[in-house]
Formats: sequence, C-alpha cells, structure tokens
Amino acid sequence: MPALAVSLCALSLAACGGSDNNGQPLDLTILHINDHHSHLDAETTALTLKDAAGASKSVTVELGGFARVTAAIEALAAGKPNVLKLHAGDALTGDLYFTQSEGQADAALMNTVCFDAFTLGNHEFDSADAGLVKFIDYLHAGACKTPVLSANVRPAAGTMLAARVADSTIIERDGQQIGVVGLTVKDKTRFASRPDAGTSFLDEATAAQAAIDALRARGVNKIVLMSHLGYAADQALAPQLDGVDVIIGGDSHTLLGPDSMKGFGLSPSGAYPTAATDKAGRPVCIAQAWQYAYAVGALDVSFDAAGQVARCSGKPQVLVGDGFKVGSVVASDADASAYRSQLDASGVFRITAPSAAATAVLAPFKAAKDALGTQVAGVATDNLCLRRVPGAKRDTSRSSLGDACNQDATVIAHGGDIQQLVADAFLEQGQRFGGADISLQNAGGVRIDIPAGNITVGKVYTLLPFKNTLYRLQLTGAQVRAALEDGIDSVLNGTASGAYPYTGGLRFSVDMNQARGSRIGNPEVRDAAGNWRPLDPAANYRLITNNFTADGGDKYDTLKAIPAAQREDTFLDYADSFLQYVRSRSPLAKPAVAGRSTQGYVETP
Repeated sequence: MPALAVSLCALSLAACGGSDNNGQPLDLTILHINDHHSHLDAETTALTLKDAAGASKSVTVELGGFARVTAAIEALAAGKPNVLKLHAGDALTGDLYFTQSEGQADAALMNTVCFDAFTLGNHEFDSADAGLVKFIDYLHAGACKTPVLSANVRPAAGTMLAARVADSTIIERDGQQIGVVGLTVKDKTRFASRPDAGTSFLDEATAAQAAIDALRARGVNKIVLMSHLGYAADQALAPQLDGVDVIIGGDSHTLLGPDSMKGFGLSPSGAYPTAATDKAGRPVCIAQAWQYAYAVGALDVSFDAAGQVARCSGKPQVLVGDGFKVGSVVASDADASAYRSQLDASGVFRITAPSAAATAVLAPFKAAKDALGTQVAGVATDNLCLRRVPGAKRDTSRSSLGDACNQDATVIAHGGDIQQLVADAFLEQGQRFGGADISLQNAGGVRIDIPAGNITVGKVYTLLPFKNTLYRLQLTGAQVRAALEDGIDSVLNGTASGAYPYTGGLRFSVDMNQARGSRIGNPEVRDAAGNWRPLDPAANYRLITNNFTADGGDKYDTLKAIPAAQREDTFLDYADSFLQYVRSRSPLAKPAVAGRSTQGYVETP
C-alpha cells in the first residue's frame, strides 16, 4: 500500500534515496505561468477603471511582456523561503519571435526566471521532435538546466528527444522533497501538432498515476502535477488520481480569479485556486495563469506533517504597466493616481516595471524581429475578429479587441472574420499557382485578431506562425463533405475547437445536433462566374489546404487518406500566401455574409 511504502522509506532513507518527509509541516509558494506562446513583448489591453471624478472609463494599459514576468517572479519570491517556479507548457509558437529564432528567444527569456521545471505542451511539437530538441538545447545552454517533464510522452528509444525528457523531478525545499510530474495533452498533441511517428503518447491519467506511485515509493509525499491538459480536464483528472496535491495547469489559457475581476472587464472562469479532491477524498488545489505572459500565478500551499494539503490560497497577478491612456490621451496625474489605487486595491493586478536584465537579454532578438516585422503590408478598414467556432458555447476565448468582437452578431452567427479571409487568400493563391476550386483552413491555425489600421509583416506572421506550406488535393465532392464532417466531429468530440473548418469558394450550414455524416447541410461551390452551385458528390474538386490538415492534423482523416498521386505540395508558404493577399487586396474589410463558409449554425442545447 502507498502509506506503507512511505513509512518504510522513512525508516530507510538511504534505500529510498530521499530525506525525511514526515513529521514536519511545510509552507510552499508556487509561482507559475503557462502558454506564453512566444509572446515576449508587452501588449495592451483596455480595463474598466474610475477616474478621479468617479466616472467609469475604458483605460488602456500595457499588459504582460516576459520581462515583467521575470520581475514579478523575483519580487513575489523575495522573502519566501520555499518557492517553486513552474512553467506548464506551450512556450512556443504564436509570435514572430518564434518564426525568427525557432525558440531561442523563448529559452533565453525563460532562463532569466530559471524555472524549476517545465512540462511539454502540444505546441512544443510544432516543428517535430527535432525542433523540440533544438529548443531544449537552447533552454539548457545556460546554468539553469530546467528539467523538461512529461510522464505520458514516449519518444522512440535512443532518440535525442528521449534523453531530454523525464517523467518527474524531485525538488528539495527546507529539507523536504516535493515531487513534480509533467503531463501533456494526448490527442491534441498527436493530431493537432507534429510529433514524429515514433513518438507515442500514453493515457494521461494512467501515466500520471504511475509517476505519482513511483515518487511515493521513494518516500515523496508532496506531489505537484504540471498538467498541460486544460482547466476542465484538470478538474476531471483530480478525482481519478491517488496522491496528487496540487495541479498547475495550462493549455486552455484559463484566467482564474475572484469575481471582482469582472468589474475591471476581465472574465475569470473559476476560482483561484479551484478546490478539488483526489480519489481518496484528500484536498487538491488546481491553478492556472491565463496566457501570453500576461499573468503570474502565486499559490501558497501549506502541507501538514503527514504531507497532505492543509490549506491553499492565492491570487493571479495580472501584470500591467504604470502608464494609462483614455483613447489616445495620456491620463492626468490625478486620474493616473486613481487608476493606480484601484489596481493596487484589487489584489489581482500588479503594476510591474520590466526586469532590466531580462530586457537586455531580449534586446538582440527584438531588434531582429523589429527589422523583419515593421514593414506595412496593407490596411484593414474594419476590426477583423478571431473566433474559432460560431455561437457562444464552444469558443470560450476572449478577443483581444474586446466587445467589438466578442459581441459581434455576424461573428457569433458565422464565425471568425480573419479565419474566413485566410481561407479566401489560400484559394486565391491556389488559383494563381496551378489552379484551385475551393480551400480549407482549420480555425486554430489562425491565431490573432487583426485590428483596424495598418497590417504589418510581423502581424501576418503572428497571425499564421506555423511553418506550413499549401497543398493541393484532388477530391470528389463526397470526400470534400466528409472532410468537413471530420472537422466538425473533432470539435464535438474534444480533439480541438481549432479543427472547425473555414473554406474559400465553398459554403454550408452546420447543425451540431445531428449524427456524424449529417451535420453539414446544403454545401455549395462558387463557380467561375461567381454563382453558387450545389456540391456534386461525384465531381472532382481541387482543394487547397495547409500541409498540417492535408496530413490529417486535427483528425482530418479524409484528407490524410488521399493518395500520393492526388496530392501536391505547392511549396507556397502559408503565411506568405496571406501576406501576398493583403498586399494585393488592401484595404481589407469584413467578409460579406454571402461568401462566408458557415451560412447557418445550430448549437447543441
């Protein structure tokens, strides 16, 4: 039994390789981030604050930036004797920094924090196992040598990746051992990223329990699970496990915190920390720290003398700058003082100056990025909103453009503006180079909103950050419809909301209540004259899509099954294809409803 194993280890520490974890309580502070996705620069956001006269204002502030993460963690750790610094995955992909440096900039900035452990997220595999090895080597180039963890990732034996990833690590604080276990979302990584064929992924719960059992057999009775599975999955996982104490999560980009955050214009999805229990009914604390280096989670955990959680508390620390604007006008001293007081009193906003040392580390990478990204490619006359799935149920992310997108009736009814334009751009590029009838882009491959105004090269490559090319596939109409059904089925069955299909030159309706094979209704193809005709199941169509979905990513199994004779790599870079579209079509406006891929959408109850 586990309790007996712990007792035996306490009697024979040399045999178990540990120190005495029994008989003494321990107070532990866990400082954590997740899903920074190469967002190393500060961004801006609008918060609802009251000015000196008491009037409510929409106030623009700087938000996040990795140099603020470094400074905040240093400040939060000061004076705390027992601190763990954890990163719960998805360091990579999402900004031009990744395009420009392939993870070197991310590793360099992570090493200014010197995390005690890092778990693999699904996006760590976006450049295959070789790209992940390169990133880990960057991460281990300095003195930190942060352990890289995942208990359910199994690279092929003898590979370079296999030597760089462990199930868990043991960290000693105040003479006591804390076991830290990593966990990576299984299906999303297999089907929505690019791990090598020889890399396998074990069942998450089974692998986590095995790692916990192995640590307990060594006398370790305090277990922190770094889970890159998502907030809802973490809540479901806790009662399946025996012996987990804390779950530090990632993947779902979830903001947790008090309801008072709503008054500032933020929408937390649950309490920080969220209380749960394990299989034996013992308390488990669940925490996550939003996204994009916007926040640091600060979790205080008290373990009793038996190693069980006696208390956990804390708050997210949303990192903001000390400058305030209303529109383009800098706030007066009186108003700035009022705004500052409200943020300080909230307990969840932390006005933070960036770390000078981290800023210096970032400087050469920023210079290279700026040189590449500042060129203006075109103009958007409207806000081009990001939304993966139509409706208000399945796409819980919040637009960086606020209610202008979150409450846009056309976006809710028909889906993202920018995903549609990307699909249209791919169709146009396919028609220019070899011919195409329709296009398909998975929603999750498009990463940001495009606000009205100038569209820079950097913005395009942040929008489409993956190293993808466009493929041309020859399909029948029946196969086209089956591929659309694949994407909808992936959304419904939890593989990824990013599987939702956006198409150029093809439109349809979706009913999520129907059985698979009947969810796509009234598919129509636009002919050369601009007329919409019913999709002919027996006719042949040339489909342009990115190589990720062409290879079956996001469970597009129909596309994966297309034989080699009917598929062609155009070698057109997918981000550059959209860049050419911006340059030729500028100014860009919201797409007309008649040309949108999703004409009608019915959600499940």
